[in-house]
Amino acid sequence: MIKIYAPASIGNVGVGFDILGAAITPINNTFLGDFVTVKSSTEFTLVNKGIFFKELPTKIEQNIVWKCWFKFCKIIKKNVPVSIILEKNMPIGSGLGSSACSVVATLFAMNEFCQKPLNTKELLLLMGEVEGEISGSTHYDNVAPSFLGGLQLILEDSEIISQNIPHFKNWYWIVSWPGINISTSEARDILPKKYDREICIKNNRYLSGFIHASYTEQPYLAARLMKDFIAEPYRIKLLPNFLKAKEKIKKIGAISFGISGSGPAIFAVSDNIKIAEKIALWLKNNYLQNKKGFVHICFLDTQGVRKIG
Repeated sequence: MIKIYAPASIGNVGVGFDILGAAITPINNTFLGDFVTVKSSTEFTLVNKGIFFKELPTKIEQNIVWKCWFKFCKIIKKNVPVSIILEKNMPIGSGLGSSACSVVATLFAMNEFCQKPLNTKELLLLMGEVEGEISGSTHYDNVAPSFLGGLQLILEDSEIISQNIPHFKNWYWIVSWPGINISTSEARDILPKKYDREICIKNNRYLSGFIHASYTEQPYLAARLMKDFIAEPYRIKLLPNFLKAKEKIKKIGAISFGISGSGPAIFAVSDNIKIAEKIALWLKNNYLQNKKGFVHICFLDTQGVRKIG
């Protein structure tokens, strides 16, 4: 039996639309992600558990875990009868890489169970492919950090799919999911098909500056450059009270703030735990829409996917 955990992630990280992603872990050592357990069986079976398992499709062929198992078996050209338990602890359509958690945990678990027939690059490519079928386009900004950990820059080069970027260890990442859902495809459809040249140049300037600041250990420069010119101006209409939250949280002392992935989850960054706690408290009292919503103060998760027990 193999039990695997894959952490939640922040897609885009503000300035890097579709090409930056960060794995996160709560500072109180709780888990924020999905678990997948694989055991030997005479036939394929799937059991869904966890906080959000009721949000999953009732037909097994529509379940992400089944899709991962089916594609994995197809690639290794071998039918592998297993019993899988999915502990779905991430809300679907949250903006925190929920589907990526399930994809990464399942494919990593299957690869471990089968004595690692796929290497790291082959696994990551397969993860991106499955994630793309779910969201409508192949992208790695959630699967790469959930798989590899840390802050990942997506290159999609023929040799290197993703590159680990240095991060600031004293940064606290406060993430809040309000308790409502937004489909990734809906959030992508709201974006314009073309952008002005000035916007493209400005975005490239900020992104390259952020990477430079990360490598040269300039935290305040990096934080100032974490601005989203591509998605945020259009997606804010999908998020409840986003502009109010942004203004208030920056007044409290956040050094950066943005939409996590497609939303509606948001994130703030602080280098002071007292300020991080104040931000978390304000979000808990003002951004959550129902009892399902949550707020976590996190560090970046440098481990990525891993065995449990």
